[in-house]
Amino acid sequence: MLNQNDKNAPVRVGIIGLGTVGQGFLRLLLKNREILRERLGFPLTLGGVCEKNPVTLKGLSLPPDCVTYRDWEEMVRDPRISLVVELVGGLDPARTLILEAMKVGKSVVTANKALLAKHGEEIFGSAAAHGVDLGFEASVGGGIPILRTLRESLAGDRIVRLAGIINGTANYILTRMSREGLEFETVLAEAQRQGYAESDPTFDIDGIDSAHKIAILAAMAFGSPVTLEEIPVEGIRHIKPIDLEFGKEFGYVLKLLGIAADHGDSLDIRVHPSFLPEHSLLAEVDGVFNAIELSGQALGPLLLFGRGAGGDPTATAVMGDVMECARGIYHASRAQVPALGFPFSGRIKKALRPLSAIYSEYYLRFMAQDQPGTLSYLAGVLGDRGISIESVIQKGRDRGGSVPVVVTTHRATESQVREALGIIDASVHVTEKTVVIRIEDVSMEGSLS
Repeated sequence: MLNQNDKNAPVRVGIIGLGTVGQGFLRLLLKNREILRERLGFPLTLGGVCEKNPVTLKGLSLPPDCVTYRDWEEMVRDPRISLVVELVGGLDPARTLILEAMKVGKSVVTANKALLAKHGEEIFGSAAAHGVDLGFEASVGGGIPILRTLRESLAGDRIVRLAGIINGTANYILTRMSREGLEFETVLAEAQRQGYAESDPTFDIDGIDSAHKIAILAAMAFGSPVTLEEIPVEGIRHIKPIDLEFGKEFGYVLKLLGIAADHGDSLDIRVHPSFLPEHSLLAEVDGVFNAIELSGQALGPLLLFGRGAGGDPTATAVMGDVMECARGIYHASRAQVPALGFPFSGRIKKALRPLSAIYSEYYLRFMAQDQPGTLSYLAGVLGDRGISIESVIQKGRDRGGSVPVVVTTHRATESQVREALGIIDASVHVTEKTVVIRIEDVSMEGSLS
């Protein structure tokens, strides 16, 4: 272990998992060794690596004093390794190795959002119990320093709301669909060819990846444990170019958002496509970029923008955590700041509001029968449920004698809207199930250019 009496003793880092992010971090650690020493005031060195793929290992240029471990248990047990960097991904063995490292008193850095969203309470509790540091900045937003901002920079303010574009794949798809009028399936296939989408894109396009990230953000922002399974999640598979075009006519841009708000006694956390005013900053975030907008009670609005994925951007976030954890190890000052910014045992669990209770404006697209009285019927059912119409667009004849009728509403509860649509969709006045997209308020306006 580190000899605190030796001012030249290095903090030795062990890396488990050498995929895209792992190799990006390895390059950064080796390339910037002298810069890191200057900034830290002590050496930060590569103590060892653990990678199950022998082909990957053969392709790396490792320093001669770097130990290649046969398995993660061997690395975790080695007293020469002071800090473990878990970049394996997935739930297991990542969960087990992190917990085992903490049990033997080692701080850990991870980029594993799915693991923290699913088993975060166990892992955060273990870090607190064993007095070690846990760094996980890279789990949300790639190279965007959102977690450190919440945990440290804004620790003295009450965060009341977060809203973010936190999945680059979904944002790329929606951007291309909007700009070029392409179908979802066409853009998804192109994104896979270009490496912007996985061969199995389920987590990205169904909103699951965004749910993992908003769960972590909400837990840190509000000081409440968040149960992933309670978060309402809706993806973008059902989005059609026609709705993006109608959105433009109303002055809206569609984004997949992760949203979290603190209402005092309860939390509103959800993931779904949302129309945003085209002049808002989040609406201008295109392609694979991410952006997170937060609002503090004293600070007001703040926007963080940047590359939300990729080996090098994510590796910079890993490195920031490694440096912070290394300082704690070297100066014997670990666990000075709780991993979540709140003492683990002092947090209060707040209930999550059901989706039926949210209050929003809505975009509704009906495929209505082209007959007299249809529009008045639609307006009547909405009005009877307390839903006030703001704008209406009706286009020319479509297929089968039905026409698209698009309505935007004033604010109403989700339960009101769903009750009205249950009646409308069962009637003879429409030929398809109504398309529903929420319209979100945004706190910041302006331009990124």
